[in-house]
Amino acid sequence: MASGKSAERPAVTASGPAFAFGRNWRNFLGRLSEERIGAAVRSLSALLAADTLGGKRFLDVGSGSGLFSLAALRLGAAEVRSFDADPESVACALELRRRYCPEETRWAISAGSVLDRTFVDSLGKFDVVYSWGVLHHTGDMWGAFDIVRRAVAPGGLLAIAIYNDQGGKSRVWRWIKKAYCRTPRPLRTVLFVPIPLYFEGRRAIAGLAQGRLRALTPRDQDARGMSPYCDWIDWLGGYPFEVAKPEEVVSFFEGKGFGTERVVAVGGGSGNNEYVFRAPAADAAERD
Repeated sequence: MASGKSAERPAVTASGPAFAFGRNWRNFLGRLSEERIGAAVRSLSALLAADTLGGKRFLDVGSGSGLFSLAALRLGAAEVRSFDADPESVACALELRRRYCPEETRWAISAGSVLDRTFVDSLGKFDVVYSWGVLHHTGDMWGAFDIVRRAVAPGGLLAIAIYNDQGGKSRVWRWIKKAYCRTPRPLRTVLFVPIPLYFEGRRAIAGLAQGRLRALTPRDQDARGMSPYCDWIDWLGGYPFEVAKPEEVVSFFEGKGFGTERVVAVGGGSGNNEYVFRAPAADAAERD
């Protein structure tokens, strides 16, 4: 699993080509605004049930654009460490830091894989470890769980978001994502854009029935400050792709001595279930 070798995400996994997440994050940065940053700050605060991260060490695992590392800084984190396996994602976080806080010394950014246990262990322990929508794209989700939990300081928080297991529907989506990554880029628009058009069309029709008509645009944002436009690209191409039922994730971490602080589940939907776990106290952590 973790070898201590190259930290970069391979372009091809054992089961097929991987999605270029960093390229999509680069497109997202072109839409970043103070309004989006504010939404990210509010969503992080709500997820952690904390108005401030003052004095806390914050680890952003699979930092992507770097938006939530910036949000942690704005919540007062004493130290923020970001890493990502995709070199383009690392470049995005560096660019975001250059734009918004070029003199900031509390924020360190590097390339690294959550599956590299030696690398993750070398970072030390953090009061908050955050990995939203990342670990299910590693190709070894359960192995990533086991490694990332080790980065949480005794009594600290682990906040993750993992795709919901929809059974047969999830298997269909996995096939679509794998096919997307194997399709030459010039053909992707022709072959795959009908999928979001179908779902967004249904949403628009449902809105029209309620007296509202609004189409998705690149300027839209969700409650986390994300771009639904970029999210659709991420959703179509996000491979490797693993899913889990809430009870499976909770069982895993509680089996490691973590307490469950919060679970925000999507029910039967295809989105992310959010989890916040509390690491065991120092004496329990030392026995592990």
